[in-house]
Amino acid sequence: MLWEHDKMLEIKNLHVKLEEEDKQILKGVNLTVEPGKVHAIMGPNGSGKSTLSYVLSGKGGYEVTEGSASLDGDELLDMEAEERAAAGLFLAFQYPVEIPGVGNMTFLRTAVNAQRKARGEEEMSAGEFLKVIRAKAKTLKIDAEMLKRPVNVGFSGGEKKRNEILQMAMLEPKMCILDETDSGLDVDAMKLVSEGVNALRDEGRGFLVITHYQRLLDHIKPDVVHIMADGRIVKTGGPELALEVENNGYADILAEVA
Repeated sequence: MLWEHDKMLEIKNLHVKLEEEDKQILKGVNLTVEPGKVHAIMGPNGSGKSTLSYVLSGKGGYEVTEGSASLDGDELLDMEAEERAAAGLFLAFQYPVEIPGVGNMTFLRTAVNAQRKARGEEEMSAGEFLKVIRAKAKTLKIDAEMLKRPVNVGFSGGEKKRNEILQMAMLEPKMCILDETDSGLDVDAMKLVSEGVNALRDEGRGFLVITHYQRLLDHIKPDVVHIMADGRIVKTGGPELALEVENNGYADILAEVA
């Protein structure tokens, strides 16, 4: 089916509320990300940006009251979180968690092979895995020591983020969502993370980059920029839209769409 390939991620009229309280957070989000494209979402705090990434990845605590979201033509919202991952969805968190007692290497190999198995592919041998991960780690300036340590334990903020990009490079997802990956990073770490993301840009992969700052978009050049406010996407444009926000804040745009 041809149509599947021009829409990697398609979100239609998505309404989401918190399970615990009757608070509507997303109020009709419409968004399509095409393969090979990088879309960025910017918006003031509390506009629903992170909620969108959580709902797409299958995090609990949210109730979808209306609308749909599909990945490469398959309905995402019916799948468990691990099924979404196996289908090719990846979420890089704002605050990656530490997993004491689980070696980084073991963690990554288990994740890669679990996904391969779910897709009916052959698992990677230890030797093959080592070769691939060493090459990818090198480009992200992740040293061998870091690979041996427990996942994210004792890592600096920048190391945690680079580790997330390494996970992404190993899993080769179809659709990558980066949720405020730049928060708390210094310029050097941000450049490294951006280079890692840029190296993964490819015809068959889509990106959704959620960020507060234009500076990340200086490094990861988006094809499309969306402004989100009060649970909806209120304006869409090219990279110049991010610069406009950087220079003038959101007030003008919000006034314009009000």
